Amino acid sequence: MKQIWFLTGSQNLYGEETLRQVAEDSRTITRYLRKKLRCDLVYKPVLKTPAEITEIMKSANKDDSCIGVITWMHTFSPSKMWISGLNIISKPILHLHTQFNRAIPYESIDMDFMNLNQAAHGDREHGFIYARMRKARKVVAGYWKDEAVIDGINTWIQAAVGFDACRNLRVCRFGDNMREVAVTEGNKVSAEIKLGWSVNGYGIGDLAERVALVTDAEADKKIAEYRDRYKFATSDIGSVREQAKYEIALEAFMTEGGFGAFTTNFECLHGLKQLPGLAAQRMMEKGYGFGAEGDWKTAALLRVMKLMADNRATSFMEDYTYNLEPGNERILGAHMLEICPTIAGGEVRIGVEPLGIGGKEPPARLLFDAMEGEAIAVTLIDLGNRFRMIISEVECLKPEKPMPKLPVASATWRPYPNFRDGVWGWIVAGGAHHTVLSYAVKTEAMEDLARMLGIECVVIGKNTDMGRFETDLMVGELIWGRE
Repeated sequence: MKQIWFLTGSQNLYGEETLRQVAEDSRTITRYLRKKLRCDLVYKPVLKTPAEITEIMKSANKDDSCIGVITWMHTFSPSKMWISGLNIISKPILHLHTQFNRAIPYESIDMDFMNLNQAAHGDREHGFIYARMRKARKVVAGYWKDEAVIDGINTWIQAAVGFDACRNLRVCRFGDNMREVAVTEGNKVSAEIKLGWSVNGYGIGDLAERVALVTDAEADKKIAEYRDRYKFATSDIGSVREQAKYEIALEAFMTEGGFGAFTTNFECLHGLKQLPGLAAQRMMEKGYGFGAEGDWKTAALLRVMKLMADNRATSFMEDYTYNLEPGNERILGAHMLEICPTIAGGEVRIGVEPLGIGGKEPPARLLFDAMEGEAIAVTLIDLGNRFRMIISEVECLKPEKPMPKLPVASATWRPYPNFRDGVWGWIVAGGAHHTVLSYAVKTEAMEDLARMLGIECVVIGKNTDMGRFETDLMVGELIWGRE
């Protein structure tokens, strides 16, 4: 189980009695928060010297179960003691600015109380050294039992889960990028250096060989599983069986290679009868990342966000077409096949229809309308000298009318702050047509992740000042373009 370590700072000048109370208060906070957080919170002994701090940071780096540390200064903890430890820590950091007592005990407060409860004093010293060292961290301020504080910590933990996933992510590309397309490409070496993603290519023949090993009996067992989960809207069981074989082969290939995400490309299908459709959707439903047309950045981002979301309501997506009726503007998102059923808002059906591109057999696919609700559409682009994450806050809507001739899963949404500004901002920022759409991961968590990764992040949302947006991008070019 993944862990967050709770680190409390103090110093030996306070004496044994005060330090025992500091430790007991820290244990109390840890026990309480452990019940509220989405990750195991582990108490560590109070840190009082530079050697203790450095050693605990070394241990955090070495422990694969530790995905981040929370620091809190119960008393004053001279921040020069923290320099060596902060220099070496490679895990995400949250600085919790709180104090053990909620209220000032006006009638009984004395110097013993003041010496013990010095978070207002100690956390300012601690905050300075983060700023002085330009050390990335998140600050959450408030009383430790307050829901807003707990929500802030949980959001950071969600990002820490994503950061941990980045450090260990392997992406498999079947075939290459769609020919002549720019935005889905990027520098894979830079991605591994900056983001931790290992991206490598495999011939589609490697997958075709694995498909040939799958028996009809194995595929029929998989089809029985489909019948338990989805409604069949086709009598073409042959196509469904073909996709079942693809799913079995894909999962075996991914498991053996330790891959968390993969891409396909309808231009690279030699040896396969169909483009993986239902198979790709099923793999996403299991938590794998996916990108179409060789889009490894979106595939990796989807895998990371699925882990952040506990695989809830998160899918590969593409902006496809608009409704531009005045006052009713909206975006119809879909893809040729591959939308994840974790975002379905109702019945999920299996259908078989011609793809209309690529010259292969009609593939089976899952058909549904996405759920309603608040969501974010996120993309990651390579600007040559850096990566930029772009987040669009959106409201997903129920389709106004049935679309009986559209044989793909789809989502309908309206971007914030409004349609015109939302799409304008996306285009100005260089946003891709492929995104990750998530109802379960919020903007703040993605901003936290970008901070952990050390990459640029821009948000187009409810509170975005669109009058400043283009200027902010130019300022970002000066700040981030130096990399």
